[in-house]
Amino acid sequence: MIKITLPDGSVKSFEKDSTPMDVAKSISEGLARNVISASFNGTTVETTTKLTTDGPLILYTWNNDEGKKAFWHSSAHVLAQAIEKLYPNSKLTIGPAIDNGFYYDVDFGEQTISDKDFKSIENKMIEIARGKHEFAMRSVSKADALALYKDNEYKTELIENLEDGTITFCDHSTFTDLCRGGHIPNTGIIKAVKILSVAGAYWRGDENNPQLTRVYGTSFPKQKELTEYLELLEEAKKRDHRKLGKELELFTFSQKVGQGLPLWLPKGAALRERLENFLKEAQKKAGYEMVVTPHIGQKELYVTSGHYEKYGADSFQPITTPKEGEEFLLKPMNCPHHCEIYNSMQWSYKDLPKRFAEFGTVYRYEQSGELHGLTRVRGFTQDDAHIFCTPDQLDKEFKDVIDLVLYVFGSLGFENFTAQVSLRDPEKPEKYIGSLENWDKAEQAIINAAKDKNLNYVIETGEAAFYGPKLDFMVKDALGRQWQLGTIQVDYNLPERFELTYKGSDNETHRPVMIHRAPFGSMERFIAILLEHTGGNFPLWLMPNQVSVLTLSEKYEKYGEKVLTLLENHEIRATVDNRSETIGKKIREAEMNKTPYMIIIGEQEENENKISVRQHGGEDLGTISVDTFAEIVKTEINKTKKQF
Repeated sequence: MIKITLPDGSVKSFEKDSTPMDVAKSISEGLARNVISASFNGTTVETTTKLTTDGPLILYTWNNDEGKKAFWHSSAHVLAQAIEKLYPNSKLTIGPAIDNGFYYDVDFGEQTISDKDFKSIENKMIEIARGKHEFAMRSVSKADALALYKDNEYKTELIENLEDGTITFCDHSTFTDLCRGGHIPNTGIIKAVKILSVAGAYWRGDENNPQLTRVYGTSFPKQKELTEYLELLEEAKKRDHRKLGKELELFTFSQKVGQGLPLWLPKGAALRERLENFLKEAQKKAGYEMVVTPHIGQKELYVTSGHYEKYGADSFQPITTPKEGEEFLLKPMNCPHHCEIYNSMQWSYKDLPKRFAEFGTVYRYEQSGELHGLTRVRGFTQDDAHIFCTPDQLDKEFKDVIDLVLYVFGSLGFENFTAQVSLRDPEKPEKYIGSLENWDKAEQAIINAAKDKNLNYVIETGEAAFYGPKLDFMVKDALGRQWQLGTIQVDYNLPERFELTYKGSDNETHRPVMIHRAPFGSMERFIAILLEHTGGNFPLWLMPNQVSVLTLSEKYEKYGEKVLTLLENHEIRATVDNRSETIGKKIREAEMNKTPYMIIIGEQEENENKISVRQHGGEDLGTISVDTFAEIVKTEINKTKKQF
């Protein structure tokens, strides 16, 4: 017999070689009908995997992220089989599950596919799925695996990098694929599929390798769920920050300037400035001091910090000067510069904590195929700050940063989020710098703070930065998509590498602890996500233009200017549209520009010294005084912008 520990802590005995499905059936037939994947001893397994030892078991359904991952991974196998049947000369490479679906990278040779081919692929996938073919894992020798894929150089390359005895295949129907596992019981659970798009992708992400065709798809256990998802996708297209950014005249890109280097237009620059001022105001109250650092630094700076060792090969290459042996790098991180600012003076424990903040622009070389609007760029500005404190101050300082992040989220409408404690991968120590003792202290400090602040948090192993663990905030937007926004990191290592010190109360020299934090993350990415979350309808306090004053004709231009002055006296940002266009056209354009309020000026308004107010979306607030309207605006701003 073996003992199986369930998530609620209960322990049940089962015969050796029982499967997760057997365990599910012992709990309830309803659960057994819905279980599609499982985890045993921390490893994803099939529902048919034989359990031979004691251990913890988690059963996953479609309602769990891990269940969806297994569902979509299995669907990728079905996609691959459909492609193999429809395009027999194609060569399959890899096909993982991703957020909201899956993809498969394929070498189609001389053939090409487009959206005209999607329906035939979908039909073939459904035909295969209806066969209710079971997914079965089996171990294969390296020699046999290489023999099966002797005509597929991509699979061969993957197999060559695997150890004999660790290679497994997954079979279903007449199809076999190289696979590590993690599948649903059978294809019949897949009821609805959709091929979403195709794109180019370099083999193994290397632009020196052949370009493949990446086929994206999604699938669901019910047709209704697919229909709802496709409706969500249509809404996402309307909210695409690249589309909205162009329509609202916020930013642009230029091939002459360079890929991944955004240019901020006047309205976008005003939006950025307002966000920066919002955070600067809160930071000032929290005791931060603003600093400014250059856009480049000597290579040696980043060698000392460890950034060059970890990221140098994938960064912009060194800039050489006329002086022999002198090399500079475009700044990839602000933290080494802030360490040197700290090092420029001698500190006592009485001076700490020191909180240095900067909206610092950094540069990282992203491959052209990975660039995407503002969410993946080569030059971006971080709302960076680094806190240098004593070990005794660490807990309070970390919690204070959590409060700052929550203030930012609350004021910008991000209410649905999970905190992720990102720890190191103990099996890959080469990825990190610093002593195990310091890592243990840093990780425990983050876990304690998350508990004490009653955050809804999860622990993710292997997601830490190379110099320290992190608390990352995973935010769900209005469409239910998850984004990583805001990060706080505890770092004992850079103070060691830069030999940072302070004099303690014992008159001895000590090392400070360093906290890295960025509530926005990067201004570019944050604005992109905020655009899509709000659909361009930013909180009223953030809108560059809060009110459009629309005159019915040129006769009311003077009164329109008077209203504008009164609004500005109330610190309301407004513009006047005096063009000789119809009022209908002016309203439509103001609606398209997402203007929160429109004030209509005509004869009645001028005679009564009042304004007619229309809200974005069409609601009529009636004819009121400017003072009354100013109170409405003030109330709405106070409702959305939190107090810090």
